[in-house]
Amino acid sequence: MKAATIPIEMFEAARLGDQNTIVRLLEMAQPDIRRYARATCRTSADAEDAAQEALWRLFRHVGTIRTVLSFSGWLFSVVRRECLRLARRSGLAVDEGEAERLLLDWPEAELRLDVAAAFEALPPHYREVALMRDVKEMTIDEIAVALGATRQAVKARLHRARLLMREYLTR
Repeated sequence: MKAATIPIEMFEAARLGDQNTIVRLLEMAQPDIRRYARATCRTSADAEDAAQEALWRLFRHVGTIRTVLSFSGWLFSVVRRECLRLARRSGLAVDEGEAERLLLDWPEAELRLDVAAAFEALPPHYREVALMRDVKEMTIDEIAVALGATRQAVKARLHRARLLMREYLTR
C-alpha cells in the first residue's frame, strides 16, 4: 500500500485511536496486504494467516507507527516475517545455499518470467530502486539523486528489494 494513498489526516486520526478511522484504514490496506501475502507466502493458507496477522497487528499497533511514510514498509515487513514464521513452522523454509542451487538449476526462459513476476510483486518503492540498479544499471549515487533520497536509504531499499525477490523466487 502506498503511503501516498493514505490521507495524512486519516493516518493521524488512526494513530490517535479513532476506532472508525482505524477500521477504514484496515479496509484500505486489506487488498494490498492480501496481494503481498499471496506473493510472499508459500501456500494460500499461509497467505491468509499472514494477512490476518498483519491486519490484527495493524489494528493493535497503529499508534506506534511514527509517520505515514513508514506505514507501508512496516506493514509489508509484518507480512513478510509472518510468512517466514509460517514456512519455518511447517518445515518449508529454504536456506540460502539451497536457494542458490534452485536458481542455478532453473531453465532460463522460466527464470526470466519468474524474475519479471518477482519485480512485479515488489512494493513500488522497492521495485523502483531495484529496476534502476539491476536493469538500468544506475549507480547508488545516480539513484539517490534521481529519487531525492540519501545513499543509505537507496542501499537499504535495494537490500530489502533483493531479499523480497529472493524470497519470492525460492518459495
